[in-house]
Amino acid sequence: MADHGKAKRGIPPKSDFNAWYPAIVEIAELVDKRYPIKGMDVWRPYGWKAMRCIDALTHSEMERTNHEEVRFPLLIPEDLLEKENRLVSLLKRAREEGVDPSELRVEEEEAGFKKEVYWVKHAGENDLDVPMFLRPTSETAMYTMFPLWIRSHVDLPLKTYQIVNTFRYETKQTRSFIRVREIHFFEAHTAHADEECASRQIDEDLEIVRRLMESMCLPVIISKRPVWDTFPGAWYTIAIDVIMPNGRTLQVASCHHYKDQWAKAFDITYQDDTGETQYCHQTTYGMSERLLGAVVGMHGDDNGLIFPPDIAPIQIVMMPVASHKSDAVIPAVNAAAEELRKSGYRVKIDNRDLRPGQKYWDWEIKGVPLRLEIGPRDVENGNAFAARRTGGKEPIPLDDIANSVRKQLEIIHDDLQSRSQTHVSECVKRLQSLDQDIVDGQIYEIAFDGSDADAEKLEKSTGLAILGDAMEPFDEDQTCIISGKTTRRRQHIARMY
Repeated sequence: MADHGKAKRGIPPKSDFNAWYPAIVEIAELVDKRYPIKGMDVWRPYGWKAMRCIDALTHSEMERTNHEEVRFPLLIPEDLLEKENRLVSLLKRAREEGVDPSELRVEEEEAGFKKEVYWVKHAGENDLDVPMFLRPTSETAMYTMFPLWIRSHVDLPLKTYQIVNTFRYETKQTRSFIRVREIHFFEAHTAHADEECASRQIDEDLEIVRRLMESMCLPVIISKRPVWDTFPGAWYTIAIDVIMPNGRTLQVASCHHYKDQWAKAFDITYQDDTGETQYCHQTTYGMSERLLGAVVGMHGDDNGLIFPPDIAPIQIVMMPVASHKSDAVIPAVNAAAEELRKSGYRVKIDNRDLRPGQKYWDWEIKGVPLRLEIGPRDVENGNAFAARRTGGKEPIPLDDIANSVRKQLEIIHDDLQSRSQTHVSECVKRLQSLDQDIVDGQIYEIAFDGSDADAEKLEKSTGLAILGDAMEPFDEDQTCIISGKTTRRRQHIARMY
């Protein structure tokens, strides 16, 4: 582990978030950004383990909800991208013209991901007959196979997911986890008998989202995106935005309801119980490594990271103290660590030959939730000395170590959850009229039920973007901030990453 010294260990103050964030992801050894391709960071062991802990929560939720894991190839042939682009172009034009997509002819038009993908056009010294691209997401790859897997209504619902790397040629300023070109990506793709069943899947996705965000103690706004910010291939999009420390929002996940639009393009059909052929209705649910970026940004402080216990790569670090003065210290530490590991905790024993202060600073930077110290006097008293990364110290009994640690980690989780709730109350304010001053670093709750023109006026006058309809409307009638109409539609405007 690198020795960064005591004087803030090279960490800028978190109040300067734009300097703090890129510094801390490297100082805490999550990634190394020196790889010679912009936006493709190297995951270091500690960062990769953190991401894998998040993935483990996701796998657990997928198992709980009867999704099955798949693994699709990285390369996709060009003709499938053209098929997607034609569909997306058609749906986008239908939305703009306010007509049903079936009323329009499919026309060739550049759309979708074509300008963002990485191309593979050669194999060795040979030109490929059909160019291929690295997946930006997997609709086209998966939906080519779904018709081979779905025949009858008994094959539905089909609920699949994968955790893979996706690739997009990001031209904006890159930022570790938040805006990268190689993305660690989770995607669930489902097929259903009808719109109602697909809508129930969206409800299940949102339940999964809430459980995951609670585990990571992240403050989120969940919104149904406005029409102009909905993926053109979707009927509607629900986005999950984390409120970052600087008051900007970071979209970490999204759910799309496709109805039967993709099924018609890819001929995904089934025979119902009467023998009639029907088109499937589909959904997707995606998340990315932005989740880790949100955890880093939300929970860290001037001294380093703070990991929520559920996703901490190391939940407990154990430190022998003055072991040279007593032969009983090391056995006591090893016994406690073994007991904790048997109980399912991720434990590290730090027996490096360094001053205790240096060890404290190292694990503080790493954001380990709980530090346990055991010295000669602790052994005599039958205790370990527990220090929480969120603050607070107390002795805990060695003969009930697993239960005592569980309580300590619950306190840490509750502390982080409380801080998140406080952050929401401090960041989110009501905007009653456009005459109010817009304060940098704040998100505004508004009553809005206007047209596209009203939305454009709102965004231009505030300099903020509309997130969309909140999942819970106002309890009582409100006055739309632009049109003056009565509405209960609750929306938010914010600066977005």
